[in-house]
Amino acid sequence: MRTSPALRAAALAATATVLLPLAACSDDGDGGGSSTPTGASTASPTATAEDLSSQKLEWSPCPPPNTAQGGGESPSPLPGGAVWECSFMDVPLDYAEPDGRTIELALVRARAKDQQRRIGSLVFNFGGPGASGVATLPAFGTEYDRLRTRYDLVSFDPRGVGRSEGVQCADDAQLDAFYQEDSTPDDAAEEKQFVQGQKDFIADCEENSGPELPFVGTTNAARDMDLMRTVLGDDQLHYFGISYGTELGGVYAHLFPDKVGRAVFDAVVDPTKNAEQSSLGQAEGFQLALDNFTKDCAERDDCALPGATPQEVEQGIADLLGELEEEPIDGLGDRTLTQTLATTGIASALYSQETWPLLEQGLDEAGGGNGGLLLALADSLNGRSEDGQYDNSNAANIAINCADSKQRFTLEQTKAALPAFRKASPLFGEYLGWGLMSCTGWPVAGAWETPDVSAPGAAPILVIGNTGDPATPYAGAKAMVQQLGKGVGVELTYKGEGHGAYNSKDACVQRAVDGYLLNGRVPKSGTVCG
Repeated sequence: MRTSPALRAAALAATATVLLPLAACSDDGDGGGSSTPTGASTASPTATAEDLSSQKLEWSPCPPPNTAQGGGESPSPLPGGAVWECSFMDVPLDYAEPDGRTIELALVRARAKDQQRRIGSLVFNFGGPGASGVATLPAFGTEYDRLRTRYDLVSFDPRGVGRSEGVQCADDAQLDAFYQEDSTPDDAAEEKQFVQGQKDFIADCEENSGPELPFVGTTNAARDMDLMRTVLGDDQLHYFGISYGTELGGVYAHLFPDKVGRAVFDAVVDPTKNAEQSSLGQAEGFQLALDNFTKDCAERDDCALPGATPQEVEQGIADLLGELEEEPIDGLGDRTLTQTLATTGIASALYSQETWPLLEQGLDEAGGGNGGLLLALADSLNGRSEDGQYDNSNAANIAINCADSKQRFTLEQTKAALPAFRKASPLFGEYLGWGLMSCTGWPVAGAWETPDVSAPGAAPILVIGNTGDPATPYAGAKAMVQQLGKGVGVELTYKGEGHGAYNSKDACVQRAVDGYLLNGRVPKSGTVCG
């Protein structure tokens, strides 16, 4: 079945700093095709730092969406006959050796409608880490078309993502097996299989992308954005960061505070939390979203799920997952719906209140033995297309998170942490808790416990927190405002459900964002919408 735009938008941001548990995979991964430029830069593979700063981008019409290179829906048509253009920009693989090897970053843009009043480029990062900006911005560009009045809308695949030297680990068949496997082991034999799957997956990543793995972290991505700013011809970086894109934006502001232009952070990652704390916070966030979903269901006479109270509805979901652990049910084609895939599908639909009806339908059908819809929801989050191809978002997510985070958990440490995760969320806790082992054995040491986002002297950054966000809980926005520093972070609260506020189409939020980006009107910090 075709994925709805709301669901695909959720899925593209859904891995926001989540380290998903690795199930058993075999060796010899090959995650998909290599990039094929349709535009290019004028820099050479051995360009000097000066060459890179002065390179000229050559833009041409974008190629059709390609799952292996980032996926995405077909580009949304732009008013006035405007077209999406693509190009490639060269950046140093290692900024410590700026005259050494270069890699290509894929870019996409739609030019501003009012060239006479054009402010510059507005650069988007849609999160993950691992989401392809080259796929996402064209697919949902109409949602930001008001901003195109005075900006070129620009996005990119960060290094290691999609068409930008995408990290490759397992191949499509291995990923099908990986997502089928039990990600919450219950005994010693299952734990052994889980740990071996982790080792196999990492071995595939190292074999296929080993030379690039040390350089895919957020600090290098932030440096890439500053080089991009220069190459695009902008004195300052105007920026819209969503989910993990808020962390990337915060790191950029710390490194280049005098280059920050008008910036918006939406669905904010908490920069004060380490990997374990972030995962625990997400367990709480998903539980809150599930509680809101079950409450809505219990209060409606027409809800298809059994249960007169929210607790009874949730217990029915838990019972279904328990049954799937013992015996998977038919899914799509010859594929089955397992407990892990069902949990993934439920999480996918909780990213947006718009997809609650799909979740209700999927759970109802699964209760009757048809797991097709829940499997389709899981595929959307996992980056699997209908033809069985996966994008590289999961591999990129793990590679970037492991390049950033210093935390490495042993089996014993992970098991010791599980009670806190179960308490945070009876349904999602173990699923996220076992994900703590995703960086165990990774061949590259992490850069930090938590990122430094302090940005004294930077221009105001509008920071939007959503009280019902499952993936980036509301407290993260308050922490980001505090960490950016006095006079930099401007707090705006949206009282609503879902991952992100601007895409909720709340008029108050959109007026605040549009007014700041288009006209420079800074909202009063503490403004509440919704």
